[in-house]
Amino acid sequence: MAVITISGQIGTGAREVGRLAAEQLQIDYVDQQILVEAARELGVSMESIASLDERTASLSDRLAAMLRRFLERSATAGAADPMLGSDGLDIMLSRSYSEAAAGEGLQEVPDDRYAAALGDIICELAGPGDVLIIGRGSQVILKDRLDALHVLLVAPEVHRIEEIARREGLNAEEAVSSVREREKGRVSFHRKFFEVETNDPSLYHLTLNTARLSGEEVAQIISETAQRIDAQR
Repeated sequence: MAVITISGQIGTGAREVGRLAAEQLQIDYVDQQILVEAARELGVSMESIASLDERTASLSDRLAAMLRRFLERSATAGAADPMLGSDGLDIMLSRSYSEAAAGEGLQEVPDDRYAAALGDIICELAGPGDVLIIGRGSQVILKDRLDALHVLLVAPEVHRIEEIARREGLNAEEAVSSVREREKGRVSFHRKFFEVETNDPSLYHLTLNTARLSGEEVAQIISETAQRIDAQR
């Protein structure tokens, strides 16, 4: 099954749509929070990783093994590298778009080192396929992967503000500020690390308006498109 990436403007419900599509396709779903939780639970022994059966292991086990392999490769950068160890990895993965674009947290890590590390993790995550990845520049990192389906979710700002206000219990003023600041961070993140305009439709196979389609309809379109790509391989 193809690899799917979903990038969404703030308030378009990318995570909800992604979970629905992954469930329909019976593939793994991975977003930022799942990666952060995996990094925080890296107390996996080398013995358990060595004996890991990728065919039957849980997603959390596979993510832990993948992150452990990443740390082992990163060790060649030197023991002083602040990204070595689960604590540094946790901080790196948990940074919001705005924090990463502003260089907050792990300030001693150069931008190119951060981008390379994120790229390595996304590439390994996508390795065998059968995975849907939310954001983190995955649509750019995996742009040359022939079996990848890249999706952009958009909606008018007024709709996105209403969604964030409803979902997060914010008043109108708070919702406007939240949407605009977070979207600014998302755009800045992609400009800084990948030199792209993240809402440029040419980066994607599909651009879907979540103000005009329900989450279930969007997920169904993504699922059907992914199946057609898979059938053509």
